[in-house]
Amino acid sequence: MTIKLYLYPVWVRLWHLLNALSFILLVLTGISLHFTTPEGNSLIRFDISVAIHNVAAIILTFNYGYYVIGNIISKNGKHYKNWRKNLVANLWKQFRFYAVGIFKKEPHPFPVTKDNKFNPLQKIAYVLAMYLGMPLLIISGLGLLFPETIAYSVFNVSGLVLTAMLHIITGFVLSLFLLIHIYTCTLGEKPSTLFKGMINGYHDSHE
Repeated sequence: MTIKLYLYPVWVRLWHLLNALSFILLVLTGISLHFTTPEGNSLIRFDISVAIHNVAAIILTFNYGYYVIGNIISKNGKHYKNWRKNLVANLWKQFRFYAVGIFKKEPHPFPVTKDNKFNPLQKIAYVLAMYLGMPLLIISGLGLLFPETIAYSVFNVSGLVLTAMLHIITGFVLSLFLLIHIYTCTLGEKPSTLFKGMINGYHDSHE
């Protein structure tokens, strides 16, 4: 028996789409800017990369504010809470399922419900990515956009260099998160099942 759970309201789907598109643009232009040679060779022309990167960064920043406010004033924020409860035991159950159980067709240890749409691994990953990684990325990015706001030096090291390193490392970690996120979204009943949920708003729960 299949039960359709409406878990992704319109505002979440719009935020998700805009977040994904702007982040992909940031990754592509960021890579191009990072590997631009002294001769000016790059994947995307330097001035175009800078313009796209800055615009995408501004969109991402405002979209993140929209996401945080949305979670505060709507019921969606409850899905990010109580992630510390039985953390180690729950993470192990979920890890074992992904490593072994899923290949044996075992039932999911934490089936999706209307009140809990994330499994323990997802919950802690989303909390770290959205409430730690994204603020670090945005703050360091704003620092690079307005370098006059950065401390001249920290412990005798250039504040600009430290900010750039923080931005690059955070961007790299969040890029890995994006790849893992896309992969785990293929682990539904069909590879397209979970992606459809972000289009129509419904998650198909089987009982």
